Amino acid sequence: MKILVVGSGGREHALCQAIRRSPLCSLLLAAPGNAGIAQLAELVPIPAEDVEALTAYAVAHGVELVVIGPEVPLVLGLADRLAAAGIKAFGPSAEAARLEGSKGFMKDALARFGVPTAAYGRFTEAEAAKAFIRAQGAPIVVKTDGLAAGKGVVVATSVDEALAAVDAMMGERIFGAAGEELVVEEFLAGEEASFFALVDGETALPLTAVQDHKRVGDGDTGPNTGGMGAYSPAPVVTPEIEAKIMERCILPTVRGMAAEGRPYRGVLFAGLMIDKGEPRLLEYNVRFGDPECQVLMARLTSDIVELMLAAANGTLAGRTVAWRSEPALVVVMAAKGYPGDYRKGTAIGGLAAAGAVEGVTVLHAGTKAGEAGKILANGGRVLGVTAIGATLAEARTRAYRAVDRVDWDDGFCRRDIGWRAL
Repeated sequence: MKILVVGSGGREHALCQAIRRSPLCSLLLAAPGNAGIAQLAELVPIPAEDVEALTAYAVAHGVELVVIGPEVPLVLGLADRLAAAGIKAFGPSAEAARLEGSKGFMKDALARFGVPTAAYGRFTEAEAAKAFIRAQGAPIVVKTDGLAAGKGVVVATSVDEALAAVDAMMGERIFGAAGEELVVEEFLAGEEASFFALVDGETALPLTAVQDHKRVGDGDTGPNTGGMGAYSPAPVVTPEIEAKIMERCILPTVRGMAAEGRPYRGVLFAGLMIDKGEPRLLEYNVRFGDPECQVLMARLTSDIVELMLAAANGTLAGRTVAWRSEPALVVVMAAKGYPGDYRKGTAIGGLAAAGAVEGVTVLHAGTKAGEAGKILANGGRVLGVTAIGATLAEARTRAYRAVDRVDWDDGFCRRDIGWRAL
C-alpha cells in the first residue's frame, strides 16, 4: 500500500518507523515530516492543517491509507474529506474528534455516558468563571475549551492563581480562540496515567498504559508542556485497573458516541487520574499522545498497519495486540525557553553517537535539514531520545547516556523521567 502519514513531530517519526516495519507498506509518504522522518519516507511539503491540499494530493498520487497524527487536521475534518474521496483514514471524523476539539463537549458527553470524571462548569464570560472559582475554592483546574497544543491547562493551587488564569486565557487571549470558552473543574488527587485503545466504531481493543511527564521541570515543577518524557508500561495501571478503565470509561464512550450517530474510529487516548485503585477520566485525546506514542511504538510487535486498517474497516473484533515485555522510556530534549519563547535554527550534533547506544533510537520532533547535512532545531520539543531495556532503570540509563552524547548547547531536558515508577 501507499501510505501517507500526516504530521511533523516525534509521534509521527515513531509511527513512520512502525509502519515501515509492515510488509503491507510499499511506499511511505509524510506531510510535512521532519529531518528524521526524511530518512524513512518521502516528504510532501503540505502543512498538516491544509485539509484540502492533503486530500487532493492523496487522490492524485493513489494513496490508499492516510494516518493522521495530530489533532488539528482531525478536528478540521481531514478524515471526512478523505472518506468522501474514497480513501481510508486512520483517525476519527470531525464530529467524533470533538472529544478533543472541545473540552466542554467532552465533559458534557462524559456526563451523558456516565463516565466518572471531575465536577465542572462551562463558561463564556470571565466574571461567571471567576464567581464559580471563588465559590469552589482551590485547588481548582482551569482549561481552555479549544485546542492549545497541550498547554491550555492550569492546575491552580490558590484562588488568585485560578483568577489570573481566567484573565490570561479569556482577557489576554494567550491561547487565541481556544480560550473563548473555559471549563473550570474540580481538582482530582492521585496519580496520572495515559491509556490507549483502538476503536472501529463499535469494538474497542485495549492497547496499554503510559505515564507522561507534563511539567517542564524536574520533580513535576514549572508550567505544563506538551510532554517532557514518558515510559511504558505504567505500574500504576494494574490489570484490575485496566479492566475498570475499559468498563467504566472507554466502552461507555464508544457505545455512547455510536448511539448518538458519531461513531468513533481510530485511537482513543484517555488521560486518567487514579486514586486508591479507582480511575477517573481527566480528558480524552483523539490521537496517539506525543511523547507517549514513542514508547508505545518501541514496544509494539504487532503489525501497526494491520491494526489501523482493522480500525478503519470495522474489523477489530477478535483481534489481539502483542508487545515486547521490556519497558521503554523516552526523554524529550527541548529548546531552551520552551514552553515559552525559544530560538529556532540552532545546530544539533552527536545524533549518530547518541543513536549508537544499545537499545536507543533518537526520534526527531522539531527538526529540519540544514546546509551540508546539518540538523537544525525547528520547534519547542526537538528530539525524543527513546530507549528500551530489560528493566525501566536500564532503559532510563541508556536514554540519558544517549542524551549526554547529543551536542546541542541550546537544548535541555528533564533528568528525572520515570521517577514515579523508580
